[in-house]
Amino acid sequence: MLLGATILFGLNGSTAKTIMQSGVTAAQVTLFRSLTTSAIAALILTFTNRQAFKVRKSEWKWFALLGIAGVGTMQWSYANAVANLPVGVALLIQYTAVIIVPIASMVLFKERLGAKVWFGVALVLAGLVLVSHIWQGGLNAVGIGFAATAAFATAIYYLVGEHLNTHRPAMSTLFYTMMFSTLMWVVLTPWWTFDFSRFSNQLSLGGNLGSLHVYGWVAFAWLGLMGSFLPLFFTYSALGHLTATSVGVFSTAETIFGFIFAYLWLGEKIDGLQTAGGLLVIAGIVIAQISRRKTQWQPSN
Repeated sequence: MLLGATILFGLNGSTAKTIMQSGVTAAQVTLFRSLTTSAIAALILTFTNRQAFKVRKSEWKWFALLGIAGVGTMQWSYANAVANLPVGVALLIQYTAVIIVPIASMVLFKERLGAKVWFGVALVLAGLVLVSHIWQGGLNAVGIGFAATAAFATAIYYLVGEHLNTHRPAMSTLFYTMMFSTLMWVVLTPWWTFDFSRFSNQLSLGGNLGSLHVYGWVAFAWLGLMGSFLPLFFTYSALGHLTATSVGVFSTAETIFGFIFAYLWLGEKIDGLQTAGGLLVIAGIVIAQISRRKTQWQPSN
């Protein structure tokens, strides 16, 4: 499930960027993804498991937190990040969420972190310096800010998602969290200004596929189903079987797929030094999280 999610999410960056280059805003993209995902999940639950619509009072706050501060904010900030940065670079910054989790655990829950965790954090920071080309003036500051916001939202997504999916079906969690995300963006987005003729217009795929055109509704349908519903459902389902740490480590593969698809589709390239930096980031994330996981699994004396 995680492999499928990482591939689809990796491709989604290029899909969203292509759609936004036609004039659609990041907020509109996020609203569409949230609305489509919640509608599909509601339809499936209606025919397969209506009991899963029941919610305990204690769960509403977690759905709201995951839907608004997690998924809704994450998708919006990520969409803005890829609009201002290469897709792969935006993903690398977003996935520093995986080292935010143990640091947050140390601050909030007094969890002890070993030396290997801090070594991993150091690798991540060094890698980000190389990726950002800070000595050349750096990358787009607005894009970096949005990517950093996506990182914090992703950390919330992992932690709260793990908590919820140990208690209820993934499809139910997906419906309610995306419902809250939809409500958030219905309020914050002037959705009535959206030009619905975009669905019937031809859309150039841009980049290396610029000569190819599809109807707008095809691109939006792919964005909603393959770029949002399926990968989110796969991730939520995986969180019911694995820890947030395990999911976070494996999900870093999305950065690799993001780079590949952005290169093949959009023609986005990075130089050798940035490639080395990206590998350092991924290595640091894996080292930090695996070290933390081993510490957590040790039996007490």
